[in-house]
Amino acid sequence: MDVLYTAEALSTGEGRNGHVRSTDGRIDLEMAVPAGMGGSGLGSNPEQLFAAGYAACFHSALHAVARGQKVKLVDSTVGGRVDITPNGQGGFQLAVLLEVSLPEVDRDQAQALVDAAHQVCPYSNATRGNIDVKIELTDD
Repeated sequence: MDVLYTAEALSTGEGRNGHVRSTDGRIDLEMAVPAGMGGSGLGSNPEQLFAAGYAACFHSALHAVARGQKVKLVDSTVGGRVDITPNGQGGFQLAVLLEVSLPEVDRDQAQALVDAAHQVCPYSNATRGNIDVKIELTDD
């Protein structure tokens, strides 16, 4: 396999109550358990990072697919939401909702672009069959 890029980060402290830093220093964040899970909520958390990463990656895939089909995307957005829930076996699982807005694109064409992007997005390919991922077109 030809590696195109490698990202590296280090977690110190106690994971969710600790610190993360990418080796290039572009990410340098205090982490905290969310208040909704009994923590202080005074730092970032893995679910926020996953939501941001998936939204950005999917948005990039969407633009690549649109370029390939010669469709211009104007003011497009992708919002990511990541839920963490008990998995019924003593652990936890994630669920993702991506909300895609393509205001200048006809709804049928927008859905076709979303479907195609879902096939090429690395996050979609990594999560397929592992977690619940829903992608909704919004009218925003």
